[in-house]
Amino acid sequence: MIIYKDIISDDEVLADTYNIKEVDGVLYECDCRKYLKRANEDFQLEGANPSAEGDDEDAGGEGEAVMVHDIEDQFRLVWLKTEEGLKPSKDQFKAHLKAYMKKVLAKLQEKGAPEEEIEAFKKGAPGAVKKILGNYDNYDVLMGNSMNGDAMHILIDFREDGVTPYATLWKHGLVEMKV
Repeated sequence: MIIYKDIISDDEVLADTYNIKEVDGVLYECDCRKYLKRANEDFQLEGANPSAEGDDEDAGGEGEAVMVHDIEDQFRLVWLKTEEGLKPSKDQFKAHLKAYMKKVLAKLQEKGAPEEEIEAFKKGAPGAVKKILGNYDNYDVLMGNSMNGDAMHILIDFREDGVTPYATLWKHGLVEMKV
């Protein structure tokens, strides 16, 4: 299995268990699932002593359910929600992308990436940025678990069917780690 880590923050953000498609030579897209998750739904160790009170789902707000994307849940991504004032404005995101592109380029050069890979990134990134900014209002924006503002922002939108969510990540902003 391959886990993809953010080249800037080292956060795990993707795995090859998703059907990953390369887009425009610089982006990865992968279909996600959206499902209902209980707010306090965590695993319980086998043999653990359950509470004497039992599982009263109506007590104290426990049992609340929220809709999550599987990629968000699996990699503990943080959703920058518009209604909470966390999603960057289009201009803020454009500024972030400009700085992010420079950081990724520096990391690629630092790790000694092949010249063809660096050139492909330089050539394809401006078109991808234009495409992303043109569709920015439709995206949900997520960040890695570390909340590193300099790192990649994972973008989630829906396919043409209006039902299937998909994530968009920067191909050159990821480092593969075999596990």
